[in-house]
Amino acid sequence: MFSSVLSADVRGITGMPIWVETDVSDGLPGLVMVGYLASAVRESADRVRTAMKNTGVSIPPKKITVNLSPADTKKEGTGFDLAIAVSLMCSLGMFPKECIEKVMFLGELGLDGTVKKIRGVLPMAELAKELGCAVCVIPKDNEAEGRIVKGIACVGVENLRETLNRIITGDYSQEDISLEIIKETQETNPDFSEIRGQEGVKQAAKLAAAGRLNLLMVGPPGSGKTMIARRIPTILPQMSEEESLEVTKIYSVCGLLPEGVALMKDRPFRAPHHTISVSAMVGGGRQQVMPGEISLSNHGCLFLDEITEIPRNVLESLRQPLEDRCVQISRVSGNAVFPANTMLIAAMNPCRCGYYPDMNKCHCNAGEIHRYLNKISMPFIDRMDLCVEAPRVAFEELTGEESGETSKKIREKVLRAHQMQTERYQGSAYRFNGDVKGSDVEEYFRVGKKQKKLLEDAFENLNLTARSYHKILKVARTAADLECEKDIEVSHILQAICYRNIDRKFWAV
Repeated sequence: MFSSVLSADVRGITGMPIWVETDVSDGLPGLVMVGYLASAVRESADRVRTAMKNTGVSIPPKKITVNLSPADTKKEGTGFDLAIAVSLMCSLGMFPKECIEKVMFLGELGLDGTVKKIRGVLPMAELAKELGCAVCVIPKDNEAEGRIVKGIACVGVENLRETLNRIITGDYSQEDISLEIIKETQETNPDFSEIRGQEGVKQAAKLAAAGRLNLLMVGPPGSGKTMIARRIPTILPQMSEEESLEVTKIYSVCGLLPEGVALMKDRPFRAPHHTISVSAMVGGGRQQVMPGEISLSNHGCLFLDEITEIPRNVLESLRQPLEDRCVQISRVSGNAVFPANTMLIAAMNPCRCGYYPDMNKCHCNAGEIHRYLNKISMPFIDRMDLCVEAPRVAFEELTGEESGETSKKIREKVLRAHQMQTERYQGSAYRFNGDVKGSDVEEYFRVGKKQKKLLEDAFENLNLTARSYHKILKVARTAADLECEKDIEVSHILQAICYRNIDRKFWAV
């Protein structure tokens, strides 16, 4: 007898339908699985057979063939176990085929018949809805995640026996569960008011948050670069529902959603160690293609501390994703596209000892400084919208009683700037100033004659690239948004030029 059951796999952060076809016939007894399977999928034959035995379902000595279609696409992971077991039980005549029409089955089976948690339930449940399924049967531990998808019943099951009972009775009722959400923790996070001094760096951080711009901080050890970077998420507004869903999908695919959590609400903040590899940074993997740190920080911040200690090939791999806002990973087993709409925040020392240009403390010669700074290529520097020096903090600033603006106050200003950008880019593919492509810069960032003459002088005298020119306009427009100004003024352009001039001080050594 033949049966077919719908399951799914994940490519990137989207679901892909997989049909589990089972045929039971006379012949040499055995269970054969076909369909371009990874080892974890091929081993599901033993898991399913043992789970069915321990559930009380006997498998007759027949020839059993299981095909995972489409056969030319490689299948990864253990999420097909439940669908294979259901398809086999249907082929054995334990229930009619009509009972599993418009139902998707996802889950890994333990040897005792328990249905275990898997990765990527959210995008696969969305796929089930798109395919017109009425029910998606998933592991109980993934139920909160699946319930995010509206318009389809995502039913959590604990074991194979419960699954069989629900199929036979047609009872796909959902229990009331508490859908926990990761709430905003901005109020409990470290606050911007704790930072003493560094007004220029704090202004650059505000601009980066307001326009979704990349920021590079250069300064000696202990000048507060890391403190400022870790407080940037506290001045970013809450994610929209669309952004939350996209971030949750990425964490679902990676299996990083906390236990029982339905939806990610806080913007991600990722700070990988400087020994990170290319695959860990941009995504990849030998068996299954997984998102990297730049995708895990989507709609949030990717903080690279001690950026000069990160291997150069890792930094160079970020150049294209920073421009395209996505990562395309190509492997023999297929292609995957991951979003990478992140703010890059980087910090570095100006030399090996960290004290250049203070020659009273710096013990590096010109060649050592040159070699140290050249660990970062100029094309990479060119992709940073804001480059700012974080000088040594004076004793008076460090011990003074005066504190700066709180994160809450700054966040209100950033939110107003975001609202101005939302109105400006209504009907376009852009949302923030940092998203605007070079071809559309002149359309959205119009300037007067004085401002244009200033930009022309800066372009010629500072030997700027076309990308640097566009980034100056983006920063200037963001500075105007922070001040709720309709037009870009000369002061805004001068401020933006200051944040593009740091390479002349350090990289010209």
